[in-house]
Amino acid sequence: MKALAATDSLRGRRGPHRPVPTIDQVMVEERAAAFGKRSIKASAKLAGLKLAISMMDLTTLEGKDTPGKVAFVCRKAMQPMDPRYEVPSCAAVCVYPNFVRVAKKFLGMSGVKVASVATAFPIGLMPLRLKLQEVRSAARDGADEIDMVIDRGKFLAGNHNSVFDEIAASKEACGAAHLKVILETGELQTYDNVRIASEIAMRAGADFIKTSTGKISPAATMPMTLVMLEAIRDHFYETGIRIGMKPAGGIRTAKQALAYLVMVKETLGDDWLTPDLFRFGASTLANDVLMQIAKTVEGNYQSGDYFSLP
Repeated sequence: MKALAATDSLRGRRGPHRPVPTIDQVMVEERAAAFGKRSIKASAKLAGLKLAISMMDLTTLEGKDTPGKVAFVCRKAMQPMDPRYEVPSCAAVCVYPNFVRVAKKFLGMSGVKVASVATAFPIGLMPLRLKLQEVRSAARDGADEIDMVIDRGKFLAGNHNSVFDEIAASKEACGAAHLKVILETGELQTYDNVRIASEIAMRAGADFIKTSTGKISPAATMPMTLVMLEAIRDHFYETGIRIGMKPAGGIRTAKQALAYLVMVKETLGDDWLTPDLFRFGASTLANDVLMQIAKTVEGNYQSGDYFSLP
């Protein structure tokens, strides 16, 4: 009934569309678990690890953030590892709005994007006019991407139209910046709710849909991400529009990152294996991937002490 109700709440938005499907929990969890059992060897593994680095949003979202710390994260994003390993730069650095100018200045013409959280991150409880002011301010200061949070209380209360309208208004406030919509899947409770929220976000204008803020547990999981990837696939089949995906929080090892890449490839295809359409939001992930790259190239592990914290 929830899926049907959500479909009704979306009716008339962005034209006709298919019903929102009910999620088969057993199928989703078994299929997601299977991706983690794949074996990736040698050159394919090294290429996958480097690709994962290129898809990372290095993040610093703490109350003790300083301009110096933001600059440090920017430096790591631009050159994650010694140049001899031929590791690409990361996709973006994600900061609070008041640090956007600092990150923008430090990154310069490097190609690494500046992302900023907004709309009362991580809770999302603020009047809409203030949320939109925050979005406009971050975009004005040079943010290339805005990571907004949906109001989970409104969603769980069934007020889906209001959630849609807030996303659409935030998209408009972004101007030229891309909009990533954070669902906070750990608070949405069910796979059906995650599928419905994904549909709402995509139809309201999201450029990316994102699992989590990283501030609550559980954050990103493979089954929740698979539900969102399948929503993206069905949206593409219906509209021809490619929406990006960003699992965030809880992804800590290179092995997990490779499993996510396999899942993306087999669900959406090679077109999504690019930082333009897939990102990792996992600050603790980078060092494990870098250690695995060094091990693959050198034949032995380097100490974690050789890698700076993000």
